[in-house]
Amino acid sequence: MDKQGLLYNTERGRIIISEYGRNMQEMIRHLMEIEDREKRTEAANFIISVMAQMNPQVKQTDDYIHKLWDHLYIISDYQLDVDSPFPPPQPLTESTKPHHVDYQNHNIQYGHYGYYMAKMIEIASETEDDEMRQALAHSIANQMKRNYLEWSGNVVNDQQIIADLKAMSKGRLVLDEETKLNGTNEILTKPVLSQKQNGKKKKKKQSNLKADMNNPNNPAYKKRKQQQQ
Repeated sequence: MDKQGLLYNTERGRIIISEYGRNMQEMIRHLMEIEDREKRTEAANFIISVMAQMNPQVKQTDDYIHKLWDHLYIISDYQLDVDSPFPPPQPLTESTKPHHVDYQNHNIQYGHYGYYMAKMIEIASETEDDEMRQALAHSIANQMKRNYLEWSGNVVNDQQIIADLKAMSKGRLVLDEETKLNGTNEILTKPVLSQKQNGKKKKKKQSNLKADMNNPNNPAYKKRKQQQQ
Protein backbone atom coordinates (compact mmCIF):
# COMPACT_ATOMS: atom_id res chain seq x y z
CA MET A 1 0.00 0.00 0.00
CA ASP A 2 1.23 3.48 -0.82
CA LYS A 3 1.38 5.16 2.57
CA GLN A 4 2.27 8.49 0.97
CA GLY A 5 -1.33 8.84 -0.25
CA LEU A 6 -2.62 8.43 3.31
CA LEU A 7 -0.71 11.39 4.70
CA TYR A 8 -2.54 14.52 5.77
CA ASN A 9 -1.56 17.70 3.94
CA THR A 10 -0.32 19.09 7.27
CA GLU A 11 2.24 16.26 7.31
CA ARG A 12 3.56 17.12 3.85
CA GLY A 13 5.83 19.92 2.73
CA ARG A 14 4.32 23.35 2.10
CA ILE A 15 3.01 24.28 -1.35
CA ILE A 16 5.31 27.01 -2.65
CA ILE A 17 2.86 28.55 -5.16
CA SER A 18 -0.69 27.51 -4.32
CA GLU A 19 -2.11 28.27 -7.82
CA TYR A 20 -0.38 25.20 -9.23
CA GLY A 21 -1.11 22.77 -6.41
CA ARG A 22 0.83 19.90 -4.89
CA ASN A 23 0.77 17.62 -7.95
CA MET A 24 2.57 20.21 -10.07
CA GLN A 25 5.11 20.63 -7.31
CA GLU A 26 5.71 16.86 -7.34
CA MET A 27 6.12 16.91 -11.16
CA ILE A 28 8.82 19.56 -10.85
CA ARG A 29 10.55 17.54 -8.13
CA HIS A 30 10.67 14.53 -10.45
CA LEU A 31 11.83 16.80 -13.29
CA MET A 32 14.93 17.68 -11.31
CA GLU A 33 15.79 13.99 -10.99
CA ILE A 34 16.15 13.58 -14.79
CA GLU A 35 19.87 13.23 -15.39
CA ASP A 36 20.00 14.00 -19.12
CA ARG A 37 20.00 17.80 -19.50
CA GLU A 38 18.36 17.76 -22.94
CA LYS A 39 15.51 15.56 -21.73
CA ARG A 40 15.22 17.64 -18.57
CA THR A 41 14.88 20.82 -20.65
CA GLU A 42 12.29 19.16 -22.90
CA ALA A 43 10.29 18.09 -19.83
CA ALA A 44 10.57 21.61 -18.38
CA ASN A 45 9.03 23.10 -21.53
CA PHE A 46 6.16 20.62 -21.29
CA ILE A 47 5.57 21.58 -17.65
CA ILE A 48 5.53 25.27 -18.64
CA SER A 49 2.67 24.54 -21.08
CA VAL A 50 0.75 22.72 -18.32
CA MET A 51 1.33 25.59 -15.90
CA ALA A 52 -0.12 28.02 -18.47
CA GLN A 53 -3.31 25.93 -18.61
CA MET A 54 -3.57 25.71 -14.83
CA ASN A 55 -3.05 29.43 -14.27
CA PRO A 56 -4.71 31.10 -17.33
CA GLN A 57 -4.94 34.55 -15.69
CA VAL A 58 -1.18 34.89 -16.02
CA LYS A 59 -1.72 35.21 -19.80
CA GLN A 60 -3.17 38.67 -19.23
CA THR A 61 0.38 40.02 -18.95
CA ASP A 62 2.62 40.52 -21.96
CA ASP A 63 5.57 38.69 -20.41
CA TYR A 64 3.58 35.74 -19.07
CA ILE A 65 6.01 33.14 -20.49
CA HIS A 66 8.84 34.79 -18.59
CA LYS A 67 6.69 34.80 -15.44
CA LEU A 68 5.91 31.09 -15.84
CA TRP A 69 9.61 30.26 -16.04
CA ASP A 70 10.18 32.33 -12.91
CA HIS A 71 7.45 30.34 -11.15
CA LEU A 72 9.07 27.10 -12.29
CA TYR A 73 12.41 28.13 -10.79
CA ILE A 74 10.77 29.32 -7.58
CA ILE A 75 8.87 26.03 -7.09
CA SER A 76 12.13 24.13 -7.64
CA ASP A 77 13.65 26.23 -4.85
CA TYR A 78 15.97 27.77 -7.47
CA GLN A 79 17.69 24.38 -7.95
CA LEU A 80 16.50 23.68 -11.52
CA ASP A 81 19.26 23.44 -14.12
CA VAL A 82 17.88 23.58 -17.67
CA ASP A 83 18.35 25.56 -20.89
CA SER A 84 15.81 28.28 -20.17
CA PRO A 85 15.00 31.13 -22.62
CA PHE A 86 15.22 33.50 -19.63
CA PRO A 87 17.79 33.92 -16.89
CA PRO A 88 16.71 32.36 -13.59
CA PRO A 89 15.46 34.81 -10.92
CA GLN A 90 17.65 35.59 -7.94
CA PRO A 91 16.47 34.22 -4.57
CA LEU A 92 17.15 37.55 -2.87
CA THR A 93 14.76 39.33 -5.24
CA GLU A 94 11.92 37.04 -4.23
CA SER A 95 12.57 37.19 -0.47
CA THR A 96 13.47 40.85 -0.03
CA LYS A 97 10.85 42.72 2.00
CA PRO A 98 9.53 46.04 0.67
CA HIS A 99 10.64 49.25 2.31
CA HIS A 100 8.46 50.14 5.27
CA VAL A 101 6.35 53.24 4.67
CA ASP A 102 6.12 55.21 7.89
CA TYR A 103 2.83 56.76 8.94
CA GLN A 104 2.90 60.52 8.59
CA ASN A 105 3.11 62.10 12.01
CA HIS A 106 2.85 65.88 11.98
CA ASN A 107 2.54 66.08 15.78
CA ILE A 108 -0.81 67.89 15.63
CA GLN A 109 -2.10 68.77 19.08
CA TYR A 110 -5.71 68.80 17.88
CA GLY A 111 -5.54 65.76 15.61
CA HIS A 112 -9.31 65.38 15.21
CA TYR A 113 -9.40 68.59 13.15
CA GLY A 114 -6.75 67.32 10.75
CA TYR A 115 -3.39 68.49 9.46
CA TYR A 116 -4.76 70.67 6.68
CA MET A 117 -7.07 72.50 9.05
CA ALA A 118 -4.05 73.44 11.14
CA LYS A 119 -2.34 74.75 7.98
CA MET A 120 -5.44 76.77 7.05
CA ILE A 121 -5.47 78.37 10.49
CA GLU A 122 -1.78 79.20 10.17
CA ILE A 123 -2.30 80.92 6.81
CA ALA A 124 -5.46 82.75 7.93
CA SER A 125 -3.65 84.02 11.01
CA GLU A 126 -1.14 85.82 8.80
CA THR A 127 -3.87 87.78 6.96
CA GLU A 128 -3.39 91.49 7.68
CA ASP A 129 -6.87 92.70 6.67
CA ASP A 130 -9.02 92.58 9.83
CA GLU A 131 -12.34 92.04 8.04
CA MET A 132 -10.92 89.29 5.86
CA ARG A 133 -9.26 87.63 8.85
CA GLN A 134 -12.56 87.62 10.78
CA ALA A 135 -14.41 86.16 7.79
CA LEU A 136 -11.79 83.45 7.45
CA ALA A 137 -11.98 82.72 11.17
CA HIS A 138 -15.75 82.25 10.98
CA SER A 139 -15.52 80.02 7.89
CA ILE A 140 -12.73 77.94 9.44
CA ALA A 141 -14.70 77.57 12.69
CA ASN A 142 -17.64 76.12 10.75
CA GLN A 143 -15.32 73.61 9.06
CA MET A 144 -13.75 72.74 12.40
CA LYS A 145 -17.22 72.00 13.77
CA ARG A 146 -17.93 69.73 10.81
CA ASN A 147 -14.64 67.87 11.28
CA TYR A 148 -15.32 67.47 15.00
CA LEU A 149 -18.81 66.07 14.43
CA GLU A 150 -17.62 63.64 11.73
CA TRP A 151 -14.78 62.51 13.99
CA SER A 152 -16.67 62.03 17.27
CA GLY A 153 -20.32 61.73 16.26
CA ASN A 154 -21.20 63.70 19.40
CA VAL A 155 -22.70 67.17 19.70
CA VAL A 156 -20.21 69.96 20.39
CA ASN A 157 -21.04 73.49 21.50
CA ASP A 158 -19.86 76.49 19.51
CA GLN A 159 -17.89 77.86 22.45
CA GLN A 160 -15.64 74.79 22.41
CA ILE A 161 -14.90 75.27 18.71
CA ILE A 162 -14.22 78.98 19.20
CA ALA A 163 -11.88 78.22 22.11
CA ASP A 164 -10.00 75.57 20.06
CA LEU A 165 -9.67 78.01 17.16
CA LYS A 166 -8.17 80.61 19.46
CA ALA A 167 -5.74 78.09 20.94
CA MET A 168 -4.68 76.66 17.57
CA SER A 169 -4.09 80.13 16.15
CA LYS A 170 -2.22 81.21 19.30
CA GLY A 171 -4.73 83.97 19.91
CA ARG A 172 -4.62 85.43 16.39
CA LEU A 173 -8.07 84.20 15.29
CA VAL A 174 -10.61 85.22 17.91
CA LEU A 175 -14.39 85.04 17.58
CA ASP A 176 -16.88 86.43 20.06
CA GLU A 177 -18.20 83.77 22.43
CA GLU A 178 -21.75 84.62 21.33
CA THR A 179 -20.95 83.85 17.69
CA LYS A 180 -23.36 81.32 16.20
CA LEU A 181 -21.88 78.68 13.93
CA ASN A 182 -23.76 76.41 11.54
CA GLY A 183 -26.22 74.13 13.34
CA THR A 184 -25.41 70.47 13.91
CA ASN A 185 -28.39 69.28 11.85
CA GLU A 186 -27.38 71.58 9.01
CA ILE A 187 -23.86 70.16 9.01
CA LEU A 188 -24.72 66.47 9.27
CA THR A 189 -27.74 66.44 6.96
CA LYS A 190 -26.82 66.12 3.28
CA PRO A 191 -29.59 67.10 0.83
CA VAL A 192 -30.53 64.43 -1.72
CA LEU A 193 -31.25 65.81 -5.20
CA SER A 194 -33.79 64.18 -7.48
CA GLN A 195 -32.87 63.16 -11.02
CA LYS A 196 -34.73 66.22 -12.37
CA GLN A 197 -32.78 68.50 -10.08
CA ASN A 198 -29.53 66.81 -11.10
CA GLY A 199 -30.46 67.35 -14.78
CA LYS A 200 -31.01 71.08 -14.40
CA LYS A 201 -28.31 73.49 -15.38
CA LYS A 202 -26.11 74.19 -12.39
CA LYS A 203 -26.06 77.73 -11.17
CA LYS A 204 -22.75 79.42 -10.75
CA LYS A 205 -21.75 79.05 -7.12
CA GLN A 206 -20.23 81.78 -5.05
CA SER A 207 -17.09 80.97 -3.16
CA ASN A 208 -17.55 79.80 0.43
CA LEU A 209 -15.70 82.81 1.72
CA LYS A 210 -17.89 85.30 -0.16
CA ALA A 211 -21.04 83.54 1.04
CA ASP A 212 -19.74 83.57 4.59
CA MET A 213 -19.05 87.30 4.34
CA ASN A 214 -22.82 87.79 3.83
CA ASN A 215 -23.75 85.60 6.81
CA PRO A 216 -25.50 87.75 9.48
CA ASN A 217 -23.89 85.61 12.18
CA ASN A 218 -20.41 86.46 10.91
CA PRO A 219 -18.76 89.17 13.06
CA ALA A 220 -17.20 90.66 9.91
CA TYR A 221 -20.69 91.09 8.41
CA LYS A 222 -21.95 92.86 11.54
CA LYS A 223 -18.90 95.13 11.61
CA ARG A 224 -19.36 96.09 7.96
CA LYS A 225 -23.03 96.92 8.56
CA GLN A 226 -22.14 99.13 11.50
CA GLN A 227 -19.58 100.99 9.38
CA GLN A 228 -22.16 101.53 6.63
CA GLN A 229 -24.58 103.08 9.14
